[in-house]
Amino acid sequence: MTQKSMRQALNEALRQEMRRDPRVLILGEDVAGGAGCEGEEDAYGGALGVTRGLVGEFGRTRVIDMPITESAIMGATAGAALAGLRPVADLMFVDFLGVCFDQIFNQAAKFRYMFGGKAVTPMVMRAMIGGGFRAGGQHSQTLHPMFTMVPGLKVVMPSTPYDAKGLLIQAIRDDDPVIFLEHKAMYDLMGEVPDEAYAIPFGEANVTREGTDVTVVAFSLMAARANDAADLLRKEGISVEVIDPRTTSPLDLDTILDSVENTGRLVVVDESPPRCSLAADIAAQVAEHGFSHLKAPILSVTCPHTPSPFSPSLEDLYMPSVDRIAAAIRKVVSR
Repeated sequence: MTQKSMRQALNEALRQEMRRDPRVLILGEDVAGGAGCEGEEDAYGGALGVTRGLVGEFGRTRVIDMPITESAIMGATAGAALAGLRPVADLMFVDFLGVCFDQIFNQAAKFRYMFGGKAVTPMVMRAMIGGGFRAGGQHSQTLHPMFTMVPGLKVVMPSTPYDAKGLLIQAIRDDDPVIFLEHKAMYDLMGEVPDEAYAIPFGEANVTREGTDVTVVAFSLMAARANDAADLLRKEGISVEVIDPRTTSPLDLDTILDSVENTGRLVVVDESPPRCSLAADIAAQVAEHGFSHLKAPILSVTCPHTPSPFSPSLEDLYMPSVDRIAAAIRKVVSR
């Protein structure tokens, strides 16, 4: 397989699906570049270059630069999906969610239910998440818990270039609204990615490290950091099993429970504030369905319940680090 960055993997997924299915189109701000200007037809391709080069192949009727109004982007995307197209909307920063949440949770997420299953809404909403980019509190949040709690939405959080391509292809082919969240600190992450198209089913977790002493569940960038912590602790004789669920809705709870049954301990790592986080949700579900297997209290590693700081040194302390994850694992194993 070829080594590709996550940015390249996502671009390749979009390109291959647009070639395969003429109903697939892209809407967003600056996804084409150069709109209304003389000169370069194809500029950067979105805020971090994921859609670069697509307008040159597919034209401006399928790679559409929209006005700076997220509510219009999401409303048009939902309407296009109802009309039989398969749109991919680029929200840019997930922090802009507040501008268009009604179109997502009160409209797109409800169409199948409101029309008795006769309406499908095959739309994908791509957005950047996460800190570490020195972008301040309004551009550094990880808001997957807000999407996860809405029935009717599927929520995807890839942690590798391989997963990013396969999950995005699956998202485009899915008949329900899919929220596809890409960590902005991972676009340059390299990994092996097949050149051909492939789809990764939703709701199937990936066990990235096998172990016997403790289960660690983590998403997106935190899955990579959990893997680093597991590799570090192996040298100390602690065997860590790391599970990357890949999707928060649907959630592969069976794989998590099976692992906890074997290890007896659980640490959940989540790059969001602790209240109503995925860490809290997964801890509650394991406590409800797998309490008899636990040998120690469940621990979570999250951001503090504060806005993300702009200061680089404070932001580094704010985000769950490899050292913090390793410390939580040591603590739960010692019990």
